[in-house]
Amino acid sequence: MSIETMRQVLTGVSGVPVTAYEGSGEVEPRVTAQVYQRVAAAGIHNIVAAGNTGEFYALTPQEIRRVHEAAISGVDGKAPVTAAIGRSLREAIQMAKDAASIGASAVMSHQPVDPFAAPGSQIDYFRDLAEASPLPLVAYVRAEGFSVEDMVRLAGHGNVVGIKFATTDLMLLSRAIESSDPKGALFVCGLAESWAPTFAAAGARGFTSGLVNVAPKLSLAVHAALEKGDFTAARAIVNKLEPFERMRTKFRNGTNVTVVKEA
Repeated sequence: MSIETMRQVLTGVSGVPVTAYEGSGEVEPRVTAQVYQRVAAAGIHNIVAAGNTGEFYALTPQEIRRVHEAAISGVDGKAPVTAAIGRSLREAIQMAKDAASIGASAVMSHQPVDPFAAPGSQIDYFRDLAEASPLPLVAYVRAEGFSVEDMVRLAGHGNVVGIKFATTDLMLLSRAIESSDPKGALFVCGLAESWAPTFAAAGARGFTSGLVNVAPKLSLAVHAALEKGDFTAARAIVNKLEPFERMRTKFRNGTNVTVVKEA
């Protein structure tokens, strides 16, 4: 998929399906594919395979590949599939190549796992990965401490199609959007429906969602309201979701996936 087309896709809802497991703890590809099929059938614009709600960090590289394959199979061309990748740079590059070989439309790089990675070095990681990836890259920015210059440097790479911005530093977000080339990477709300109206007011487009596993129509309704500039309607829907989202944030977001699966 071209950068231009993928950029437009990212202005929508990027749904992150859960991963199904067998009783033994192994990934269950058949049920996982069914989850992806259901999310795609609901009309979600972009489907992220093995994102945080898909438990990327609990999976081995081989299991990540199986989730990617299940996603491609389940979605069956009804929406673009963005394959989540990460770990070491070499592993991430190989995952990107594997994702391209099975038909993914783009890749999303999780943040580097090194707890001592300097902000500038994290940008280098994303840019090096984008340089080597055969698919457009969405960079998942979750850590604190980035400068406007860091964001501009990331957004300016020709193969970085989007930045999943997942911190509440709205001053940085708005300044980064203002300072970046409008034809460069799209800044996307990475904190789901609850933050989508606030991020939209700062200039972001689109948002990620785990809610799509439970109530995709509500996710799409929030998106439709924001696209019309109807912040009152969007906020009314978000307010109804507050109990669900509050449960997901317990224990430093440790209940995120558990609550979605229980629902």
